[in-house]
Amino acid sequence: MGETTVTTLEGREEAVPSPVADATGQGFLRRLRPLHRLRTPRRPRLWFEILLIAVSYWTYSQIRNAVPEQRGQALRNADWIWRVEHHLGIAVEQSVNHAVNSVTWLIVGMNYYYATLHFVITLGVLVWLFRSHPGRYAATRLALFATTAVALVGYYFFPLAPPRLMNGSHFVDTVMVHQTWGSMASGDLKHMSNQYAAMPSMHIGWSLWCGLTIFTLAKLPWVRILGLLYPAATLMVIVSTANHFWLDAVGGMLCLTFGFTVSRLWYGAFPYALPRTVAVRGARGAWLPTRA
Repeated sequence: MGETTVTTLEGREEAVPSPVADATGQGFLRRLRPLHRLRTPRRPRLWFEILLIAVSYWTYSQIRNAVPEQRGQALRNADWIWRVEHHLGIAVEQSVNHAVNSVTWLIVGMNYYYATLHFVITLGVLVWLFRSHPGRYAATRLALFATTAVALVGYYFFPLAPPRLMNGSHFVDTVMVHQTWGSMASGDLKHMSNQYAAMPSMHIGWSLWCGLTIFTLAKLPWVRILGLLYPAATLMVIVSTANHFWLDAVGGMLCLTFGFTVSRLWYGAFPYALPRTVAVRGARGAWLPTRA
């Protein structure tokens, strides 16, 4: 079907594609081209990326803070998490919190770590990808954005109070005690942020994204090691400052897994497996090959 048969001068029959079928196939290919272009890594544009990141983070913050602060449910969920961790034998957050809080210089440093590096290192890795790995930038950025987006589902459907806000648990709110600005959810800034959006932990989601990216793509061994140490240090910080449970970190890891899955499905490969550079148009409009 879709072909006609003609007889040549030699008496042989040959199949000739039907013009209708050929036109239909060409039309189908034309409809696929825009989608193919969207799924093909291209060199990122600086102005667009700055605007996209700014708008995306503003939108994320607005949605996160718009989630109803269900204090009663958040405290009940925190009690449930605490019981589950006791059952699993991993409920050591309070001991860690008190031990680190007894070393003033260490806990003050962790407060500032919690407040700053979460943003500074993530933006730094994005800039590094933009400059040194343009072919992998869009896919890796998509993994980060999808990770952050799915976290909003957790904030909405599972409001969770951080350990420092639990009733009768005797956790130390290290920001309040040491008068540092290590958390948007403490002190005078607590009304600017949803205090009951602890599950999942995006400090872990983002730091693990940074760590895996640095470890996989960096060339210097000591830089790769630092990449692995960064999420480990972040885990210790979020627990020591009583901002998260261990299981909040597990939630952040699951969100990151979702983010990389979305990126893999969209681009057809994991971000780090894509070519480092991107194709460019030649003088006659043809695409020149890329280098891995």
